[in-house]
Amino acid sequence: MKNIDATLEKLYGKNTLTAQRERYQNAEKAFEELFGDAANAMIFSASGRTEIGGNHTDHNRGKVLAAAVSLDVIAFVVPTDDGVITVKSEGFPQDVVDTADLSVHDGDKNTSAALIRGVADGMSRSGCAVGGFKAYTTSSVLKGSGISSSAAFEVLIGTILSHLYNGGNVSAVKIAQIAQYAENVHFGKPSGLMDQMASSVGGFIEIDFESPENPVIRSIDYDFAASGHSLCIVDTKGNHADLTPEYAAIPKEMKSVAEFFGKSELRDITPEQLWENMEAVRQSCGDRAVSRALHFWDENERVDREASALDSGDFKTFLHEVTASGNSSFKYLQNIFAVSDPRGQGMVLGLYNAEKLLDGRGACRVHGGGFAGTIQAFVPNDMLDGFVSGMEKLFGAGSCYCLYIRPLGGTKIC
Repeated sequence: MKNIDATLEKLYGKNTLTAQRERYQNAEKAFEELFGDAANAMIFSASGRTEIGGNHTDHNRGKVLAAAVSLDVIAFVVPTDDGVITVKSEGFPQDVVDTADLSVHDGDKNTSAALIRGVADGMSRSGCAVGGFKAYTTSSVLKGSGISSSAAFEVLIGTILSHLYNGGNVSAVKIAQIAQYAENVHFGKPSGLMDQMASSVGGFIEIDFESPENPVIRSIDYDFAASGHSLCIVDTKGNHADLTPEYAAIPKEMKSVAEFFGKSELRDITPEQLWENMEAVRQSCGDRAVSRALHFWDENERVDREASALDSGDFKTFLHEVTASGNSSFKYLQNIFAVSDPRGQGMVLGLYNAEKLLDGRGACRVHGGGFAGTIQAFVPNDMLDGFVSGMEKLFGAGSCYCLYIRPLGGTKIC
C-alpha cells in the first residue's frame, strides 16, 4: 500500500493513525483475496456525518448545521470495461449491478444494490458518464448509528464514479444530490439532503436548502479542539426495523401544513400565517403537524444563531442553542421514541442519563432522524471519562463514541 499517512492524519487525527493504517492494510488484503493484485487499486473514503442543528428541516427546504466525522466507509477500487459494478462490503453479500439497466428494481428496495444502481442512474441522468468497477469496502459508520451509513455509502459510490469516469469533476454538491435521488427513488426512503451533503462536502458546514438545486453552503472556520469539549455520539441500542413510516410522517405532516396554504413546503409560508389560521389548520392537518411546523421555523432560527456563535467563538451560546434544539425536538418535533413502540424509549433514558452526568455543563440532544438511535453530547474534557463510563454502564461497552471532525468529505485518497 502507498504511503498515505499524511492523508490519514487529516481524515482521522493523530491519535488513531496506527489503527487506521492497519485498517487500510486489512482492506487491501481483502481486496486482493477477492479481485487479485491491488497494486493499481485506487482508494476512496466517504465520511459519516453529525447533525449539530436543524433537526428534520432539510426536507422542507430549511437550514442545518452539520459536520463530517472520522467514522467513514473506505473502498479499494479498480475499473472494469464491462459496465458491471461489483461491490463486496465487509460482512455483507456481494452486490452486482449492470449499468446497462439503471431502472428502479422494486425487488431491490432497501438494499445496497438499490443504492449502487440509484447513484449510477442519478449520475447518468445528470449527464455524467458511468461504468463498471470492482470494489471492496469496509465501514466504521455503524448502521443505525445516526451518523448515516447509507449516505456515506452513496457518496462513496458517487465519488468513485466521478473519479473513474468523469475526471473527478463532479462537484461534492452534485454528488450529494445524486445520492439523495438514489435513496429516495431506488432505495425507497424519503430522506432529505442534509446527510448526503455533510458527508460529501466535509468540515463544519451551514446549509440553506431554500433552493435544493442550488443550496447555499458555508464552511465555518472553527477549531473545535480548542473549545475544551469533546463530541460524543451514544448508541442507545434502539431497533430501527419498521420505522420508515415514523420518519416519513415528519416531512409529510410538515408539508400538509404548507399545502393548506397552497404551497409545497414550509419554507414558502410563515409562522404568522399559521397563527392567523390556527383553528382551521389544526382541524385540517392535526395538532402534531402544527407542532412539527412550529419546530421547523424555530429550528431554522437556531441554526443561524449556532453558526453565528461558532463564527464569534462564543461556545457558551452555541451550547445553549444545542440544548434548545434538543428540547424542541423532544417536545414539538416528537422524534425521541416511536408511537408504534412505546415500550422502546432508549433515547429518553439516554438523554436523562446524559443530563445527569453533565450536571448543567455541556449539552445533549437527539442525533439524526431520531425514534430509536443515537444521542449527541458536547462533553467538557474534564468530564469525558466519567461521561463515557456512565453512558456505557447504561448501554454497554463501546456504545459511546468520541469523534474527530474531519475537513474532507467524499475523497480519493490515492
